Amino acid sequence: MIVVGVERLVRFKLQSWNAFAPGLESHHAWREWLLHPSDLSSELGKTSLKQIPPMLRRRFTELGRCAAGAALPLLEGIDSIPGVFASRHGDTPLTLSLLEGIAEGEPMSPTGFSLAVHNALSGLLSIARKDVSEVTAIAATENLIPSALIEAVTQLQDQPRVLCVIYDLPLPELYKPYSDSTPFPCAVAMILSREEGDGFILQSDNGPSSDRDQSGDFMTLLRLLNGLESSVVFGSSLTRSRWRMSPE
Repeated sequence: MIVVGVERLVRFKLQSWNAFAPGLESHHAWREWLLHPSDLSSELGKTSLKQIPPMLRRRFTELGRCAAGAALPLLEGIDSIPGVFASRHGDTPLTLSLLEGIAEGEPMSPTGFSLAVHNALSGLLSIARKDVSEVTAIAATENLIPSALIEAVTQLQDQPRVLCVIYDLPLPELYKPYSDSTPFPCAVAMILSREEGDGFILQSDNGPSSDRDQSGDFMTLLRLLNGLESSVVFGSSLTRSRWRMSPE
């Protein structure tokens, strides 16, 4: 349900969730890391995607492997489900390599270009799973997580459940002076449902602003999902709007 007015309010049920980062692939591992943070690799390394045919698996970049690693465990036994795929920056390492090739006068790789577009991952997963359900790709500098959740809840008006995947990589060194980014590859996948799961509320928040950057939203969400916070706020002092998420 979505209520639009003086106070914007969104209600939904979270059927299941999974998160993926280097060395963190289970709820228990995430909870322990959130309680006792330590340095994680800024590179994903080898990731097994046995559910995907080998020929297609080669097309998954590091960003794709990270997002697929979060989403695929939730999709076991599900043949068809619409999806929302959200990334703040997209596959910047791949995009930068294409731009550098152009600057050096090299011909554009059709495969590289097709994998660099923002909806490439959703297309690859659709092909791998033979799922022709509708998908939406989102990019947002501010409030990426609330934007993805609101889009998924909107789709719930016509669908019994929706997959929502939010993912990003550290920016290449060239871009780091101009924007913050996650310190390591990270993806969070959630299945939102009309009927099944725990109830959550997402509502506009007018409380004191925070000076943290947007890259911290991933850990903020995971602290809530792991029961380490009773409510969390997305957005910072630089954003025009902030959102509070809490169990219902």
